[in-house]
Amino acid sequence: MKDIENNLSSYKDAPWCNNPKAYQNIVHEDENVLVFKDRYPVTDGHLLFVPKKRQRQLDITRCFELAYKWGVRGVCDYKWEAFNVGINNGVAAGQSVMWPHVHLIPRRKGDLGYFENGTPYDPRGGVRNIIPHKGNYCDDTTEGDWENEGGGNVVLPDVDDDSPREELDNWKERYKGYRK
Repeated sequence: MKDIENNLSSYKDAPWCNNPKAYQNIVHEDENVLVFKDRYPVTDGHLLFVPKKRQRQLDITRCFELAYKWGVRGVCDYKWEAFNVGINNGVAAGQSVMWPHVHLIPRRKGDLGYFENGTPYDPRGGVRNIIPHKGNYCDDTTEGDWENEGGGNVVLPDVDDDSPREELDNWKERYKGYRK
């Protein structure tokens, strides 16, 4: 396994455990997982699901499963309208605490803010919006009748993360005749 710079040796070394009021923020604990209120919440109800160990893939998978279940429960109990579950895995992905943890971010209409005219920002694209200007996949960069159902002979463009937006917007021109 690749060594990660500044990797923590225990979840207890993370900021959510080593601050004086850490245990006031615990909302759940079992033998495998701790759930904390996020100290810098993105929305009301933002939680961190933290595995107590990281020896196997199952350790972080439990966190995803629990976060998803709690997200669904919050929707069913009318605490929020929707939710995002995600992980920042590595510095390039925005990870700042080098112990694996999963975020549950409850979502409500208008939680992104509003334009000056009172119209709410469009959350369409969800986690795709972590890369600026890449979230809206429903604009003229795709074909209206195209559906990704998997399988078939779908040819997708080869794109790297450094491609300029104009090049991405013109992918249909470069792949004329890709669908036969």
